[in-house]
Amino acid sequence: MKFSIIYEAQMVDTSREHEQQVFRDMVEQCLYAEKMGFDTIWAVEHTALTQYAHMSAPETFLAFIAGRTSRIGIGHGVVCLPPAMNHPVKVAERIAMLDILSDGRVHFGMGKGGTQQEAGTFGYDMADLPPMIEESMYLIPKILKDGEVEHDGRFVKIPKRPIHPSPLQDPHPPLYMACTKPETLVAAGSRGIGALVMGFAGPENIAEKNAAYREAFRTRSPETQVGFRPTEHLAALCPAVVLDDRRKARQIGLRGQRFFVESIGYWYSGGEKPTAQDLTPEENEAALQQGKEQIVAYLSSEKIAVTDASTNIFNVAPDAYGTADDCINYVTQLFDAGADEILFMFQMGDIPHEIIMETIRNIGEKVIPHFRNQAAMAAE
Repeated sequence: MKFSIIYEAQMVDTSREHEQQVFRDMVEQCLYAEKMGFDTIWAVEHTALTQYAHMSAPETFLAFIAGRTSRIGIGHGVVCLPPAMNHPVKVAERIAMLDILSDGRVHFGMGKGGTQQEAGTFGYDMADLPPMIEESMYLIPKILKDGEVEHDGRFVKIPKRPIHPSPLQDPHPPLYMACTKPETLVAAGSRGIGALVMGFAGPENIAEKNAAYREAFRTRSPETQVGFRPTEHLAALCPAVVLDDRRKARQIGLRGQRFFVESIGYWYSGGEKPTAQDLTPEENEAALQQGKEQIVAYLSSEKIAVTDASTNIFNVAPDAYGTADDCINYVTQLFDAGADEILFMFQMGDIPHEIIMETIRNIGEKVIPHFRNQAAMAAE
């Protein structure tokens, strides 16, 4: 059981001053997360997506976090692999360097990015990217293992060169793919690498994707293996605000999720610009429900279901907005559905830094120990 945090560097206020403060707050949150027992800090990579994600240079952010911490994992979730955006040689060099300097803490996810806004920045059409990504995905682990490259591919051509340094983890760090659609789960499994499920998928959906992933992993062939270190691992996204005051947690969390969903709708499918109104939990739920047909959110071309959140405090929480017990209930469902790792997402919309810090504390003091104690008892 792994407990991690994934960052988009999302914000409502995009002024230079606030943008800088968001990154300073993220550093403080990461340092506290290590202290509170979290396993990995993951960072996405997006370009030119105002408000939705300002995490444009995750290699810099993660290197800074690695230098300020000693134990917590450092995860690229994911590096976008269009060659003009991230050439495979440079990706291999950066991953290896970070792995050495972090003392072997790197987790290396790969993907293509999610929007034409990003692809067009580097001169690509989104529809043309998949074969380019596949070529780099198979090439980079080979560079990391061999310490040299000679490649005459369809999209990348590299004369024979030594590539330095080599990573600390031998032959390379564990590999992952960003996954949302069922076919991408099958692709990850058939390639023998981990799956980072990056949508607001509930436990039932995770269970379906888990079954597809495990079967594809079990029946994969050596010819389709990416890299030289098979990694069977499924991580599930879990937006969360965990406070002692359940109603306050739901008000803040649902407002953040609404902004997140509307932001995706704006950049991924041409929807309206996102809002950050300070509504009650009931009003946010009503807005999400009312806008289901209009606020159609896509993440890597997959619809993201709007949460059917309940306001009855006696019901099992349908999400992780609430008390520590609500979070434990929901996380239990994700683990039962097959997740190996929980990717907590706290930074949505304008959720305040102090609320995120309190959430990290509550998860670290109450949620993580609950599951670690269960695992220890099961092992006895």
